[in-house]
Amino acid sequence: MNIDLLKRLCETPGVPGREDRIRALIEKEIDGLFDEVVTDPMGSLLCKRNPTSKVDGTPKKVMLLCHMDEIGFLVSHVNEKGHVYVDNVGGFDTRNLFSRRVLVVTENGDYKAVMNPGGKPIHIQTPEEGKKIPTVSEFVIDLGMGEKTKDVVQVGDYVVMDEPLLDLEDKVVSKALDNRVACWLGIESIRKLVEDKSTHDCEIHVAFTTQEEVGLRGARTAAHAIQPDIGLGIDVTLACDTPGVPEHQSVTTQGKGFGLHVKDSSFIADIDLVREVEALAKKNDIPYQRTILARGGQDGAAAQQAAAGAKAVGIVVGCRYVHTVTEMIDKTDLKAARDILAAYLAAH
Repeated sequence: MNIDLLKRLCETPGVPGREDRIRALIEKEIDGLFDEVVTDPMGSLLCKRNPTSKVDGTPKKVMLLCHMDEIGFLVSHVNEKGHVYVDNVGGFDTRNLFSRRVLVVTENGDYKAVMNPGGKPIHIQTPEEGKKIPTVSEFVIDLGMGEKTKDVVQVGDYVVMDEPLLDLEDKVVSKALDNRVACWLGIESIRKLVEDKSTHDCEIHVAFTTQEEVGLRGARTAAHAIQPDIGLGIDVTLACDTPGVPEHQSVTTQGKGFGLHVKDSSFIADIDLVREVEALAKKNDIPYQRTILARGGQDGAAAQQAAAGAKAVGIVVGCRYVHTVTEMIDKTDLKAARDILAAYLAAH
């Protein structure tokens, strides 16, 4: 598998509303895979592949929705001493933000920095102070530049975690697998379709969308423009197959295949489409598991609700430690997701 592409996708910064670097990387990577590529007003990259076989009448539109943004922060204030305060774009458990290395992306360049909450170190804090969990607004980013920071950082610049991807034997670990996994799948499923010389009757639309982490915003406008017949929401989901979580709340188990996403708080998948994908997975010996997520949403909901509506389902990859710098996926599950997407498109 093309782990190098996944590494480049994950390590390229891009928070909601600031996805331009990811978009540029994807544009280069998809050269020759699509018949038409445009960027819409929201910044989503809309890629169209025409049917490769003769079709009577209007071809069915199948849309893959793959959001480009990662959770992060926008700079909200820089004080005279050079301390940078931020506003989050995307959901964080602040217990995971202590003592992090971050990248501050500005119009003047990128700056490595550290993030810590304001307050006393362990040596001088009281037991009560040590139990306090700070809010995002209490965290401070330090570039080590003192008052010079105001010369290079301004309100609206953005910040991401700064951690390299780890390619382990069976797993991949990174700070932005949510949702660069989907970007990888949007590219690699089409590449597999081409390399396998598979034909398809449908009109394929792969939308690399913006601002999913703050409300499926790019997916809503993209789906409204395309008005698909079928929407495939591509994302990660939880893999809570780890200590401390009851088995019935695990959502997925890593190594058991892609997740066939039935429901979350944003949409309920079309049951006929669930059954169709399930039958195709069985036919092609592609491992899978049905998934339901109690809370959370994904871009498939936007496709389902666009204009007059569409059939929709989620194709997801179970991710441990989601929304942290140690997000972890299993390579078996990633391959299964790629294979089912290519098989589905070839069957339509």
